[in-house]
Amino acid sequence: MPRRKRVIAREVLPDPKYKSIVVTKFINGLMSDGKKSVAETSFYNAIDIIEERTKENGLEVFKKALENVKPLLEVKSRRVGGATYQVPIEVSPERKQTLAIRWIIGFSRQRNENTMAERLATELMAAAKKEGTSIKKREDTHRMAEANKAFAHFRW
Repeated sequence: MPRRKRVIAREVLPDPKYKSIVVTKFINGLMSDGKKSVAETSFYNAIDIIEERTKENGLEVFKKALENVKPLLEVKSRRVGGATYQVPIEVSPERKQTLAIRWIIGFSRQRNENTMAERLATELMAAAKKEGTSIKKREDTHRMAEANKAFAHFRW
């Protein structure tokens, strides 16, 4: 975080298929080594797999999964007089979305299905049903914030 000027957020263009900015951000997070077309293919294939397995709209399942994974609280380290406290803070809407995307992609990569599209589809379906490792991560984050509620007065 810079000390002087505010960071100007870049404008993200909506994706060509669904015309959604959130989908573009997700694809950008999924992309590795600048291979955007590979990331797009993986994402769109994952949406097709979800539609095939659940008989629901794949984009709706994606949005529901993202909504379920978004954290409400997190802890931040604050140094007060030689001691470091884990202070619970509310998460801003932009950071909620970023964390949810990061967690879903990260835990998808750890799964053991064959292709990235299958891994992503399975993780998104699990998150939409409030199951899976990305939901567990959210619960752990909330639990940590709840446990450190006593230090909330150090928030400033």
